[in-house]
Amino acid sequence: MTLEEFNNFCKSLKSTTNVIQWDDNSVWKIGGKIFAIHSCDTVGEPHRLSFKCSDHNFQILCELDGIEPAPYLARAKWVQITEADTMSDDDLKDYIKSAYDIIAARLTKKLRAELGLDP
Repeated sequence: MTLEEFNNFCKSLKSTTNVIQWDDNSVWKIGGKIFAIHSCDTVGEPHRLSFKCSDHNFQILCELDGIEPAPYLARAKWVQITEADTMSDDDLKDYIKSAYDIIAARLTKKLRAELGLDP
């Protein structure tokens, strides 16, 4: 998934915001909380994508080649994809949407209402 595809998908999720931080990384948030990060081109560094996942998915994904616990975030059950062909774009979108859902569910009722997430 390219940076543009990643950003377009994250932008399509309701009430998300994007900031560029930590050496030009594209950081996506819901209610001020991060759910996915795409590292941008740094000389000699490949693109890497990180996202929050459930405890169960964290265990499964970390066993796959090309996926590792995300630096600094692994204790919170984040993974980092280190090889572009590790999974299909559709699977990746499903995991990013799940990350969004996990983080959105942890927001306060008041904030969820302000963001239009609760019916």
